[in-house]
Amino acid sequence: MLNIVIFGAPGSGKGTQSARIVEKYGLNHISTGDVLRAEIKNGTPLGTTAKGYIDNGQLIPDALMIDILASVFDSFKDSKGVIFDGFPRTIAQADALKAMLKERGQEVSVMLDLEVPEDELMTRLIKRGQESGRADDNEDTIKKRLVVYHSQTAPLIDWYKQDGTYCHINGLGSMDGIFSEICQAIDRL
Repeated sequence: MLNIVIFGAPGSGKGTQSARIVEKYGLNHISTGDVLRAEIKNGTPLGTTAKGYIDNGQLIPDALMIDILASVFDSFKDSKGVIFDGFPRTIAQADALKAMLKERGQEVSVMLDLEVPEDELMTRLIKRGQESGRADDNEDTIKKRLVVYHSQTAPLIDWYKQDGTYCHINGLGSMDGIFSEICQAIDRL
């Protein structure tokens, strides 16, 4: 199986590029953001708890996310692989994901790091908020999310480099150009 972690700051294009990877390679897609937004929309206890963290620009507790991901991962039968979009976000989560996959005889094939400068991230997220109405895409929350990203999530770059699965992707440019670089990385596996 091809198991891909797509990585980058909020607004780096993870969701957009994930959809293209899913279409081209026939992978299943696990977007923690989509899973959590569905829980919030449906008013589940998980959704209510998650909303409190998200509204404050904080990350969801690790144990909760791993349980959700394991359940979703296990629901895919005869899968060619999975793209993890929005997870892991901390070293503890990366360790937990590695352990969860190992229990299933799987591993992360590659971690694709979409790198985008912070000023461009702000522009993209504010525009997305205006177009989609997403409440978490406002300037104050975006700034909090970027602080959390830099302090808790960016250290994963070194973790995946040590794991031997890291791949840098320039997240600036045309969607097609970025996707072409991603496909080159996947096709080398």
